[in-house]
Amino acid sequence: MILVALWKSQLTLVSIKIIEDYVGHMVNQQRLIISLFVIRVSVGLFFLIWAIEKIVHPELTNQVFSTFYHLQIPNALSIGFGILQLLIVLMFMVGLFKIWSYGLLLGMHAVSTISTYERLLNPYEPPNHLFWAAVPTLGAIIALFLLRKGDRLLTAELFLPVREKKL
Repeated sequence: MILVALWKSQLTLVSIKIIEDYVGHMVNQQRLIISLFVIRVSVGLFFLIWAIEKIVHPELTNQVFSTFYHLQIPNALSIGFGILQLLIVLMFMVGLFKIWSYGLLLGMHAVSTISTYERLLNPYEPPNHLFWAAVPTLGAIIALFLLRKGDRLLTAELFLPVREKKL
């Protein structure tokens, strides 16, 4: 009789533990989904500023291209880049065509971050420390790209039957 009571109490404890683990997993899953949403929106806003700047102040973009890429580009090309980047950023912000929009944003930011390597290697020369803001942003985009299938909160997937194909 005592053994049966002990067995039932152990079974109850195991059942409670399973339920707690399941609920904990659900809570963690919700936190992950919310976290990915926050990363997507904040990174999207970060890039939205840069895309709009290319359109409204193409001369600033020309200076950036001249300084970091050693290229001279006309204002029309800067505006074209801005419009293209704006489209990519908007797709990114709504989670549309994730492998492409997240991947293109990641690629653009990786290239722009790498192009500032001289400033990154010398962070204590003013204003070089500001370039380091690109590094955690790059890390956030890499994480979001890797976890893109879990990024589901307020995405276009809710409204469109978009399926990401396996590569």
